[in-house]
Amino acid sequence: MHIERHRTAHIGWLRAAVLGANDGLISTASLVVGVAASGTGRAAILIAGVAGLVAGAMSMAAGEYVSVSSQADTENADLSREHAELAAHPEAEHAELATIYIERGLTPALADQVAEQLMAHDALSAHARDELGLSEITAARPLQAAFASAVTFALGAILPVVVAALAPEAIVTQLVMGSSLVLLVVLGAVAARVGGAPMWRGAIRVAFWGALAMAVSALVGRLFGTTV
Repeated sequence: MHIERHRTAHIGWLRAAVLGANDGLISTASLVVGVAASGTGRAAILIAGVAGLVAGAMSMAAGEYVSVSSQADTENADLSREHAELAAHPEAEHAELATIYIERGLTPALADQVAEQLMAHDALSAHARDELGLSEITAARPLQAAFASAVTFALGAILPVVVAALAPEAIVTQLVMGSSLVLLVVLGAVAARVGGAPMWRGAIRVAFWGALAMAVSALVGRLFGTTV
């Protein structure tokens, strides 16, 4: 038996997980670094970090759910419309499907035969796949995206909070930035590996934006000396 494993099967949760982990680490580390750079005590730093973790995880879950639900609504609306068109104009839908196959390289006779057989088997699935570009693999799953984003955000945000709790106050900023950058490199490399991209590219991309975010936050905290 020839078994193939395609990376597109992971696309539903991978995008949300990568976004959640990176956002959790970058945003919480930046928040902790900004507050620490302002000269506040450890208690204020930890309150800011934990609040950022909880609020961020809930925000990611809500945002992903609403966003992916909108995508699912659009997909369902297109499927409902296609179902109605199949019921009202089956001949026109058959010709439309055959035309798609002709444009992909089949002869008119073969395209007509393929369209006829596929519509006899499952007309809606055939049109969803070949006309609308929808498939089971890439279908919107709001709950899956929301859960993956919330959990991975919290996991990414834990590191800077733990480091801020344990590190000496004099070097909290440096340790949070350093440890966060190391983890960002690892996350970027792992995400690229799972997605089939070069690991170095993913690592550099995530590390650059993470370092920039933390540097700007530290600068703002140092300039304004804001307390939380």
